[in-house]
Amino acid sequence: MALTSAQDLAYVVFSAPDLERMRAFLLEFGLREAEGGDADSLYMTGWGKAPFLHKTIRGEQAGFAAVGFDVGSLEALERLAIADGLPVEDLAGPGGGKVVHLTDPDGFAVDAVAGRAPQEDVLPGGRNWNQYGRVTRMGRKDAELSTGPSHVMRLGHLVLSVAHAPTSEAWYQERFGLLVSDAIELDDGHYLGSFMRCDRGDEPADHHSLFLAQNGSDPAYRHAAFEVLDMDDLLVGHDYLEEAGATKSWGVGRHLLGGQVFDYWRDPFGHVLEHWTDGDLLVSSDQARRYGMKELHSRLWGTEFPGSL
Repeated sequence: MALTSAQDLAYVVFSAPDLERMRAFLLEFGLREAEGGDADSLYMTGWGKAPFLHKTIRGEQAGFAAVGFDVGSLEALERLAIADGLPVEDLAGPGGGKVVHLTDPDGFAVDAVAGRAPQEDVLPGGRNWNQYGRVTRMGRKDAELSTGPSHVMRLGHLVLSVAHAPTSEAWYQERFGLLVSDAIELDDGHYLGSFMRCDRGDEPADHHSLFLAQNGSDPAYRHAAFEVLDMDDLLVGHDYLEEAGATKSWGVGRHLLGGQVFDYWRDPFGHVLEHWTDGDLLVSSDQARRYGMKELHSRLWGTEFPGSL
């Protein structure tokens, strides 16, 4: 039985030598600066409820530093702390809360968090679209749209390369109760890894919050994905980033696995960040499926996979 049942990703943490350069890109990407930063730390939030989604700490070398999972309650956090013999500590940054600092089998820093104070949603829900036979919007579309960055609402998922996918999967399942949505197996029988989601029972959860890939490389960060308001928001933000001279990675398109519309970019230090919208939602009773490499990189429409991210 799992020690906790993670409800969602909380945040990602990076290091970078130039916080102002990172801040400028993240504003263009659609995040907002949160209070609580200083000369050596930058907190960025979105337009949803999370007090912060992205943290950068000043460091000589740029790199991925940590991921946070929200485990839902202080009681769950304490169970995890006792099981791993670790302290429950105060969580620094906007929203406060408590944290247990873990290290996964590949050496990635993983924070289990609870008790963060949410902020108010800044934006309303997505804008309506008219479809053949179903009218949901009256009036002029231009009244709803403006040029500028996308509006990042929340953090959706993280992708990591790992040394041995079954070992890493078991670790995340035991501590956070993650469920396998889709597993990837190559034609020669090699097990590549799996898309894993939070177990919220009958409440819908994203198709995946974590994808672990055993692809023959050293353990490494691959990308983090942020949900934007809607399709219009993603495409307007795409044009804005392109005009700002940001580095494109892959997109726009719609994934086969997970179903989301995607748009991948690189921050100034090479980390891949994804905008996405309209992803698949699953409940705990949905069964895991198995696919191959062809399906992993397939898109229902859009630009072809560039070969690497």
